[in-house]
Amino acid sequence: MSGDHPVFALADRFVDDFAAQRPMDATFAGIGGHDDRWGELGPEGVDGLRDLLARTQQQLQALPPATDARDRLAIRALQDFLAQDLAWIDHGDVERDLAHLGSTLPNLGELLELQPIATAGEAAALVSRLHTLPAALDDWRGLLRRGIDRGHVVARRQVRSVASQARALIDEHGAVTGRARAVIEAHPDLGRSVDAALPTLRAAFEDTARFLEREYLPHATAADGVGPERYARAADRMLGADLDVDQTTAWAWDRLRELTDRAVRIAAGIDPGADLVGAFTRLRTDPAFAASSADDFRTRMLHRQETALAHLDGELFDVPEQLRRVEVRLAPPGGALGASYTGPSEDLRRPGTLWWSLGDRDHIPLFEEVSTAYHEGFPGHHLQIGLQVLHADRLSRAHRMLIWNPGYGEGWALYAETLMDELGALEEPMYELGYVSSQLLRIVRVIVDIGLHLDGRIPTDAPWHPGAPWTPSLAQQALQELAGLDAAYAASEVDRYLGMPAQAISYAVGEREILALREARRRHEGAAFDIKAFHHDVLGSGPVGLDHLRELVLGPRA
Repeated sequence: MSGDHPVFALADRFVDDFAAQRPMDATFAGIGGHDDRWGELGPEGVDGLRDLLARTQQQLQALPPATDARDRLAIRALQDFLAQDLAWIDHGDVERDLAHLGSTLPNLGELLELQPIATAGEAAALVSRLHTLPAALDDWRGLLRRGIDRGHVVARRQVRSVASQARALIDEHGAVTGRARAVIEAHPDLGRSVDAALPTLRAAFEDTARFLEREYLPHATAADGVGPERYARAADRMLGADLDVDQTTAWAWDRLRELTDRAVRIAAGIDPGADLVGAFTRLRTDPAFAASSADDFRTRMLHRQETALAHLDGELFDVPEQLRRVEVRLAPPGGALGASYTGPSEDLRRPGTLWWSLGDRDHIPLFEEVSTAYHEGFPGHHLQIGLQVLHADRLSRAHRMLIWNPGYGEGWALYAETLMDELGALEEPMYELGYVSSQLLRIVRVIVDIGLHLDGRIPTDAPWHPGAPWTPSLAQQALQELAGLDAAYAASEVDRYLGMPAQAISYAVGEREILALREARRRHEGAAFDIKAFHHDVLGSGPVGLDHLRELVLGPRA
């Protein structure tokens, strides 16, 4: 296809050049050939990346006009990606690379867990990364120092979190240590090389933690929120749409009331003597509602994927054979709590994988995790990202392998939860309550995220703490009392929101748009409405901004 479509050829070249510049991103995306390197994580690497983005932008602008819908989609998707990444660099956000979740150091542990070691070559690549990681961390500290010099710094909360994670990654049960042991177990001949790397690695992570605490922390800001300008820029990057903060906040409070009423009704059927928080507490603490072990939990979650695939394939979706394999894995302790998904590699050798970070719990409550399994797996991220990788006939390589829009992607995954609720796939009351608690969490995220970053107050007519100013401690309380989270998870969530402005709102805002598009199509098509065709159009667009998605699904005049 590339020969007949210049933008596809340009996108192919860009992916290769980008992967060479950003090997970590290449590994996460499943682009082969870069798993033995970290790349330049310091200022020189950022400057080189900016040159690549700007050069590609110029080449894209010089292409002949698009001749068909595929070209138009490829051009706009790449244009938006390049513009957003250039803004991320030019506004200094790249130098604020310190966050509880989603920044370079927390990503290290996820990357090493994700990186395959089955073959001798794969294991050797990971060992090469272990040996070169101290130098990479030194480069990364250089980028943060440049941020300090330019006044591009983050809040103290984020610094302390990442410093703690630096030590956790290399402790006895940390991701780096655990992955090193896994290499030795699988390839004993590499044991001497791995053992030689570990002392230097421990020193490097300790040096990084001390740098953050002693050198960076005095320059960090006391205020956790990023303010209107940075928040608006982040919201545009996350949603691909203009955000009306006041309208969105008012909608979220209305939605919170609806969801709370439903949750109370369901909870009364589970535990008539308890209030909503009491019902959540029982479902989290009573072993009768929990998996008995990590293996039991993994088996249950994998069974959910297999059952959903069997029931929905051909009815609501067409699932390619390559996506019928999915893995469930548990992440090592030390990172942010929750679940996540990594897509299949470009060559499809690496399957899509659901990850759970469960902390140190003795038993694993199930009531929320069934809905989460649909969100992260099928028909959520596993279907959406998997199809994205496979759609070489309609999406450019850059669109398939590099581009991600949280409003679209997280919106689809939350829509997948709602779809499974509509289909009756939450067959027990506790699973239905788990879905509603998931919806509550996503809507409280909207309220909390906007309130914290914009120094807002709770509306005077709100049903909870009316008129109170938002603070991190009140946000944690809201997550516990309004969304039913336990204290540890709520604290981790607040740290996450404050380190990733506007990311937390992308779930509910994205789902709201997808549901609105479905209803608009249903009204327009009447009896001819085909939900499978609607799903095909949404998933066939690839990750795009929400404004762009509306045009693709409803037409250019939408």
